[in-house]
Amino acid sequence: MAKIGVGETIGIDPYGFAASHLSVKARAALSELRATLDRDVRPVMAEAWESATMPPGVLRALIPLNLMQPDGVDDAEASSCMFSGFRNYVLACTDVSVATLYNAQSGLFRTTLRLGGSAAQWADLDPCVRSFETAGTFALTEPEHGSDIAGGLATTARRAGADWILDGEKRWIGAADTADVFAVFARDSDDGHVKAFLVPREASGITLHTMRGKASLRPMRNSVITLERVRVSDTDRLHNVNSWRDVARILRAMRSDVAWIATGLQAGALEAAVRYVTEREQFGRPIGGFQLVQEKLARMLGNLTASLGMVVQLSAHQDAGDFSDENSALAKMHTARMARETVALGREVAGGNGILLEHDVARFFADAEAVYSYEGTHDINSLIVGRALTGTSAFL
Repeated sequence: MAKIGVGETIGIDPYGFAASHLSVKARAALSELRATLDRDVRPVMAEAWESATMPPGVLRALIPLNLMQPDGVDDAEASSCMFSGFRNYVLACTDVSVATLYNAQSGLFRTTLRLGGSAAQWADLDPCVRSFETAGTFALTEPEHGSDIAGGLATTARRAGADWILDGEKRWIGAADTADVFAVFARDSDDGHVKAFLVPREASGITLHTMRGKASLRPMRNSVITLERVRVSDTDRLHNVNSWRDVARILRAMRSDVAWIATGLQAGALEAAVRYVTEREQFGRPIGGFQLVQEKLARMLGNLTASLGMVVQLSAHQDAGDFSDENSALAKMHTARMARETVALGREVAGGNGILLEHDVARFFADAEAVYSYEGTHDINSLIVGRALTGTSAFL
């Protein structure tokens, strides 16, 4: 008997969301992505996690798929929140670091260019971003400012003739060591408003330090970036970022990406758990035939399916032009919380072997902790939702 909800396109999809919301061509592109991940990426991720390095072959396998504008998929669908969401779902089902690496380019950096750059900047740079000819990353978070970054952002930008001088420090910047360009957010010393700048990684005054000791997202390299009197031309300022309101507009468009990743990692944990319990025997038979194991698997599927329904509906609203802070915050908050429970159940059914990388569950178990916190912690997102429910802000 076929296992419930395992489709040819995205893997686990019990209610057929992909078939209902994506064209045949888009589903074919995702099917090719899944096949590529299974063949070229999944087999190397346990060692990548152990060594805390991202194999260069991962991007080499993904770039030729042209996932930001797949062949045969019309431009509107290729750039839709629905397609990019399912793309993140499939990527995260294999590994959250892989999804985060790809999304650093396709989501964080590209969205910053699309919403923050002028029409000319977008037209000039986007073809290079889609092809990875220019690799970029998003540099907002600072050592002393995460949740309070709106008012606390301390990196400064000072006008110097036709140029700007940037000083400050950024932290948790993913893929910075392989990026060509950073999208750096800094506070204008003259008017106090936040601006954004495209800063070459090799610019004079840039220092990178790779963060060590992470217990989640180990293959995804995060860096501390120090900027000391870094000179940037005004032509490299993103002309549509002139205040925190503009930054918030960019973040609002990207938060759904993390909700999709939180959903995809649940699918990966469930697939890994099912593989394990159908192969592992105790008391003379596979443990997948025991009642308590099946109950946990059913709960995992329920969490995943509810999360998938939520992010599909969120993306449908966004593709219709409805971008609201409370909707994206609710989706990120809920899917990340469900992910924590789902991966814990997956680790549980694998018993002691659930902490071994060879069975895959351990990666998802650890990575759920990172997803729970980044792109807005549970508490911050709950306050955004609570403000919408009550009409009263509980932010201090």
